[in-house]
Amino acid sequence: MATFSRTWTWFDGDWHEGNPGIMGPRTHAAWLASMVFDGARIFEGTAPDLDRHAARVNESARKMGLNPTKTPDEIVGLTHEGAKRFDGATPLYVKPMYWGEGEGAGAILPDPDDIGFCLCLFEAPMAPPGKGVRLTKSRFRRPSLETMPTDAKAGCLYPNNARALREALGRGFDNALVLDMLGNVAETATSNIFMVRGGEVLTPVPNGTFLNGITRQRTIDLLGRTGASVRECALTYEDFLAADEIFMSGNYSKITPVVKIDDRELQPGPVARRARELYWEFAHDTSRAA
Repeated sequence: MATFSRTWTWFDGDWHEGNPGIMGPRTHAAWLASMVFDGARIFEGTAPDLDRHAARVNESARKMGLNPTKTPDEIVGLTHEGAKRFDGATPLYVKPMYWGEGEGAGAILPDPDDIGFCLCLFEAPMAPPGKGVRLTKSRFRRPSLETMPTDAKAGCLYPNNARALREALGRGFDNALVLDMLGNVAETATSNIFMVRGGEVLTPVPNGTFLNGITRQRTIDLLGRTGASVRECALTYEDFLAADEIFMSGNYSKITPVVKIDDRELQPGPVARRARELYWEFAHDTSRAA
């Protein structure tokens, strides 16, 4: 039996503690993967970009052929309501979810108006500042929009990410850079990726194979406002091997430095430190209190 951190989930009109059942064996998503989700964070009394995460889960649902049943404002309101059930000190992960409940025309299609929704909040500590990760290259590739719903934050995409992560862990690394079908770096198995070369910040250009993450967009904006040169472009694995600095951006841990790529050791760099400082300043200056 799995053990989970303290969790509260809004489902079917009420809050439930723990891990309540939300699907049955006939639920479309349970066997045909018509599920989307998003992830936001509440930490230190802040909930940065919560409204954007709420809007994105609705957009993901539409891209999977599901009609959202909650407005972004309703999702935000429920999140603040649910956060009050926790101690206010431990960081939380915020996970709104939609899924196909009934079948549409034929078994493959979900009924766009027969869908489920829940909002799950659970305790999830943030990684300590400066904690770095070790990267290698995955043999698995990111699919394109022609082969998978890469424009949605869809659960069906993540088994491929898990393959890349499992491979990296088995080789003694913490994460992996994943290439697109053209052989350019797309992202890691869990986050977007940045590198620094000659003082310029570089990041893979969104090309339909990975999500243009909300924390990624925020990081580009914050660094750009300080006068830093940030450029989106096609990048190879060899570019990352020769980088002066590498760091990751993602909702779960925000900004994370890379301290090793294959056999090459790196130090947490000044751009990653500055990006994290800027993000924390933004979170505390602009977020609604949780």
